Amino acid sequence: MADFQALQQKYAPVVDTVKKFERYGAKFIGADLVGEQYHLVAQVPSQVVLNRVWDAIKQVDPKYADLKHEIMNTGGQDGSYTIEAGDNLSEVSKLFYGDPNKYEAIAKANNRADPNKIHPGETLKIPVL
Repeated sequence: MADFQALQQKYAPVVDTVKKFERYGAKFIGADLVGEQYHLVAQVPSQVVLNRVWDAIKQVDPKYADLKHEIMNTGGQDGSYTIEAGDNLSEVSKLFYGDPNKYEAIAKANNRADPNKIHPGETLKIPVL
């Protein structure tokens, strides 16, 4: 019999990733044990965020044989992010892609010649890579 607590601990980074995007519309609905698998239920606001959650799953266990998931994309392909004071595109890139060096994709998707020219309150499109 699978140990729910051990599986919960194993997949905690995945749940943490979902929760990291709660302010953007993600929602961790719950988890339980289904047979021998950790059953994770969540909603994400875009394919961009779903890709980030999948990155977390594959980091925990590339085969994820002990995971049953229902992660629903409730939005479209691209994500969005509203700039806050002190933000830069490298930080936004790291949040959504796990890599600060992909900021140019965000700049390009938002027709920015200079990725350093962002202002608090602006909402940026975060494209699927």
